[in-house]
Amino acid sequence: MQDGRWRAAVSVGWKDGKRVRKVLTGKTRRDVSERLTVLLRSQQRGLPVALGKQTVGQFLQRWLTECAKPKVRPLTYSSYSWIVNSHLVPCLGRIRLGRLAPEQIQAFLNDRLAANYTPRTVQHILATLRVVLKQAAKWDLVARNAASLVSSPSVKPLEVQPFTPEETEVFLSVIREDRLEGLYALSVAVGLRQGESRGLLWECIDFNKRSLQVRHTLQRVKGKGLVLAEPKTARSRRTLTIPQFAQDALLAHRARQEREKAMAGNRWKETGFVFTTTIGTPLDGPTVSRQFRRLLEKAGFRPMRFHDLRHVCASLLLSQGTHPRLVMEMLGHSTISVTMNTYSHVIPALRNEVADQMDAALAPVATQVATLQPLSRGEVAPN
Repeated sequence: MQDGRWRAAVSVGWKDGKRVRKVLTGKTRRDVSERLTVLLRSQQRGLPVALGKQTVGQFLQRWLTECAKPKVRPLTYSSYSWIVNSHLVPCLGRIRLGRLAPEQIQAFLNDRLAANYTPRTVQHILATLRVVLKQAAKWDLVARNAASLVSSPSVKPLEVQPFTPEETEVFLSVIREDRLEGLYALSVAVGLRQGESRGLLWECIDFNKRSLQVRHTLQRVKGKGLVLAEPKTARSRRTLTIPQFAQDALLAHRARQEREKAMAGNRWKETGFVFTTTIGTPLDGPTVSRQFRRLLEKAGFRPMRFHDLRHVCASLLLSQGTHPRLVMEMLGHSTISVTMNTYSHVIPALRNEVADQMDAALAPVATQVATLQPLSRGEVAPN
């Protein structure tokens, strides 16, 4: 075209005896070519070509309703909804879905970083957009996933500094007789996530078999309050053996809860949760984290997150030579690479232990080699 734009036309059928053409116009040849590819794919699959007119915002709302809400956990859906409505729709929503380009997405992400959103938050925004556009590509509404061509901002890995074995012993003595001793002890013993601990039901514990079933996680969902949800992943549904020190803490906690129930009287709310408030209602995450921080401060420990108790569990097991595969299954990680990447700080110590084990295994041979005398010049070794 004379104004520098590109145009393509394709026949989309007949109407009243006349051929109907779809005209595509764009600033670049690539833009027009991609939209033409989507249109032709839609024709081949019998889809109406008018779908190409929808905006990014329209498809985002459709994706939330048709794809995300029926499949993901409530908290995950709440996160998706916040990202879509607070970031993606206001900034990219008016763009035609088929015209969304990588450079537009990159500029949008740079704006988010400039607005002082953390790189981790921007990572989540990009990850959500990639999932959305992946679905659009499956439905042949876009020729490519433009978000997959954009680099994710780098995030400095969180340095894990769990308790040492000596510090863990001190911590277990400090929490003794604390109202949430059982919660803390269980987190150290089997590495439950906080939501898994708070969502634990008495019916999921078998004291005779010293076993515990992780079947739920307790989450706060906007507009719904605290709700029980499915665990984070399929591997998060697991059955664990409870170490004796944690079982003793749980039995003491059960006795304490019975006393609180008697004191509360009619105010007690029977919910079946293992860890509750003094009137039986479920514990909120911020409340547990706040009490944990106060406990550490009072005992003179360095500041830690409640989640770091999970790291304490894994680090202790790995440092004792427990196979990473068993640690992965205990923690409910989706892959063993997640376990090894998260606890890479333990690997140097394990390498030293492996070298020591090799020395021990080959000690007799090493001693025999050390006693051999070198041959003098011209001497022939005996057969």
